[in-house]
Amino acid sequence: MLMREGIVRVLRDEGVDVVAEVGDQTDLMSALAALDPDCAVVDIRMPPTHTDEGIAAARRIREHHPEIGVLLLSQYLEPAYAMQLLEDHPERVGYLLKDRVSDGAVLVDALHRLTDGETVIDPTIVSRLLGRRRESDPVAGLSAREREVLALVAEGCSNAAIAERLFVTERTVEWHVQQIFRKLRIAEAPDTNRRVLAVLAFLRSTT
Repeated sequence: MLMREGIVRVLRDEGVDVVAEVGDQTDLMSALAALDPDCAVVDIRMPPTHTDEGIAAARRIREHHPEIGVLLLSQYLEPAYAMQLLEDHPERVGYLLKDRVSDGAVLVDALHRLTDGETVIDPTIVSRLLGRRRESDPVAGLSAREREVLALVAEGCSNAAIAERLFVTERTVEWHVQQIFRKLRIAEAPDTNRRVLAVLAFLRSTT
């Protein structure tokens, strides 16, 4: 409850309209049906067992309200839970550690990225997955710089943000992103988000 109230305060201080606060999956689904928000911020460990109810709730949200973004929060690093959901519904799904949400700008940026249809993965998870990357996969064909760009895309960074982090021009980042799409054979299509598909390919290559 204290964590929930803290997140609500952070969001409101950043100008976000918080339309509901709930404590379990039943109340969450009822609130979504009644209020139709842009995003839901969901703890992975929810009542009654405090294990993986949040993952179950996220799956229900993606099934019944695919237009609503879902930002999962966890106290601990649990990439397997995130991967379970991302494999099935990568668009508009994010996963952050709770210590990350004390920074209002980071939290709000993640919500904006989700409403744009993208995927947001905590940088700690991205770093760990990079260390476990297999060699026999499409991502292995990317250059070191392209893998660096893809890791930042996985964190939910825009091209402008990536350019700032890497001290290059935005046009350079755009070129790297296009090369990533080409090497991963992700064609442009009206009904797909290529950045999300690239992130999913990255995550699959490291698990």
